[in-house]
Amino acid sequence: MKALRISELAQKGGVGVETVRFYQRKGLLGHPGSAVSGTRHYGSEDVRRLRFVKQAQAAGFKLSEIAELLDLNRTDDRPRAREMARERIGQLDADIARLSSARASLSKLAEDCASGCDGPCPILAAFD
Repeated sequence: MKALRISELAQKGGVGVETVRFYQRKGLLGHPGSAVSGTRHYGSEDVRRLRFVKQAQAAGFKLSEIAELLDLNRTDDRPRAREMARERIGQLDADIARLSSARASLSKLAEDCASGCDGPCPILAAFD
């Protein structure tokens, strides 16, 4: 792979240039050395790492957890990676339960509103 400028790295990772810089400030991505021209260049490892970060974010991991996952990836610490995945699954299950409850409540309010009952709108009254 040819050396990439930051804009090309960002494009390959599906993020903006400022996101790349943000990840660098957080220590999730390294700062490449400058070429003779003064332009910084990135390689395939930087693209892989950026994609790793984005995939971990999509799974709901926080940046601090992603930093740990990157370290685990380097050391191949499968037991800890598994533990982190199971913890995240527990968090997702709790979020799903909370969202399901919110959905059921809102559905009930929408039905009550559609029934044309007299008085204030049940949806608006619930938020008042």
